[in-house]
Amino acid sequence: MVKVLISDKMDPKAAEIFRARGIQVDEITGKTKEELIAIIGDYDGLAIRSATKVTKEIIAAAKNLKVVGRAGIGVDNVDIPAASAAGVVVMNTPFGNSITTAEHAIALMFALARQLPEADASTQAGKWEKNRFMGVELTSKTLGLIGAGNIGSIVAERARGIKMKVVAYDPFLTPERAIDMGVEKVTLDELLARADFITLHTPLTDQTRNILSRENIAKTKKGVRIINCARGGLIDEAALKEALDSGQVGGAALDVFVEEPATASPLFNTPNFISTPHLGASTSEAQVNVAIQVAEQLSDFLLDGGVTNALNMPSLSAEEAPKLKPYMALAERLGSLIGQLAHDNLTKISIEVEGAAAELNIKPITGAVLAGLMRRYSDTVNMVNAPFLAKERGLDVREVRHDREGNYHTLIRVSVQTEEGEKSVAGTLFGNASPRLVEIFGIKVEADLAGDMLYIVNEDAPGFIGRLGSSLGDAGINIGTFHLGRRGSGSEAVLLLSLDSPIPEPVLWALCKLPGVKTVKALKF
Repeated sequence: MVKVLISDKMDPKAAEIFRARGIQVDEITGKTKEELIAIIGDYDGLAIRSATKVTKEIIAAAKNLKVVGRAGIGVDNVDIPAASAAGVVVMNTPFGNSITTAEHAIALMFALARQLPEADASTQAGKWEKNRFMGVELTSKTLGLIGAGNIGSIVAERARGIKMKVVAYDPFLTPERAIDMGVEKVTLDELLARADFITLHTPLTDQTRNILSRENIAKTKKGVRIINCARGGLIDEAALKEALDSGQVGGAALDVFVEEPATASPLFNTPNFISTPHLGASTSEAQVNVAIQVAEQLSDFLLDGGVTNALNMPSLSAEEAPKLKPYMALAERLGSLIGQLAHDNLTKISIEVEGAAAELNIKPITGAVLAGLMRRYSDTVNMVNAPFLAKERGLDVREVRHDREGNYHTLIRVSVQTEEGEKSVAGTLFGNASPRLVEIFGIKVEADLAGDMLYIVNEDAPGFIGRLGSSLGDAGINIGTFHLGRRGSGSEAVLLLSLDSPIPEPVLWALCKLPGVKTVKALKF
């Protein structure tokens, strides 16, 4: 039975979903790293929040682990490179708390504009400092959006609803999407110069770390107010402290910090500074939503092969998975075939699809080809770590989709560049379900690819098949199926034989000595 561990406190609906779908689930929270290492080997899936740190040591101990699901957006607590290398899918739930986080940013913007926390503290202290707290209106002000993804777009929509003008900086924001959002796409320098309020909604990467650096904060409009509900590390906190003290920044509200829990930040007790303890996703609705989503995503993957919101492999919906399954089986066998036959030092691989295959999601097909190809390097390779291994070896991977109609209703062709030139194999599906090889290195041949097989290239001459059959029979090896192709009469021929048992090395050497033989190779599928 499939087993999942929930290692952080999570809404009970997550466990209910796993059990309803026939998955055994254990809720074991609060474990130390060493305790988690001791038990993780029993589980196929791991559902976490932010408390569990999925380190490379934990991944190394998780021999059966196939997927990690983070109930929430951030995956800073998961070693994704280590997971990818181990073939473990890493998923998050980026939409479950989008509205909650966006609303928190809007709430902090209102709080900054009207100095609500300080006014509350003053009033509850028995003072009535009505003239001290002179706020600003948000209407007609310019909001600068750094990051215009899912959460950023919700913030933009809410801001436009209160009649703010929104400008956005996001390298991935297209002009068409900006129009749909009702925002103006600008450069970062333009945003810094024009914004009355700046709110950040971008992941923490090498490119975004300290995007509000001392230098960039100095480019802002004097008195700008800054809100960060995204990730600690997007703002240089020391530079922000200086800018608040000098008045360059009129106010700042942070829900996230470089170091969390933030118990001793230099920003604390700074005038016009508001802080909350990473509350962006802290609503009852969001907690339920992300728990439900992570349980459904892990269940879809473990039971049906569906991949949703994965960080280290292409998405594949639970509805797509059954339709793509035979194509992926064909793709993996073609990758395995060319991986076993082509020489080392591959530099390029091209995956071409036409016919019915061209109408499908090509990414899982590419992943399956690479998984088959990379099996020559690792016996633990799968669709997750195969692209990682390919990149590690400098393999240039290309995908080509053809609209043309060929001789087959669907076709997948895999070509590799070797020191001897380009080599390619092609296959199709019979009855939309059965993978079948139809071409190998330019020679037409129809064959199943399964079990133990023998590949032979020979000169097309009378008597060869008889000699081959006798040699195998004398060695006690039975032929299951026999597939023959050739370039032309009297030229080079290809034989693919399925065998009832593996062929011993001495028999391979004996076959190499048969007259007319050019290549002999034992294959395994």
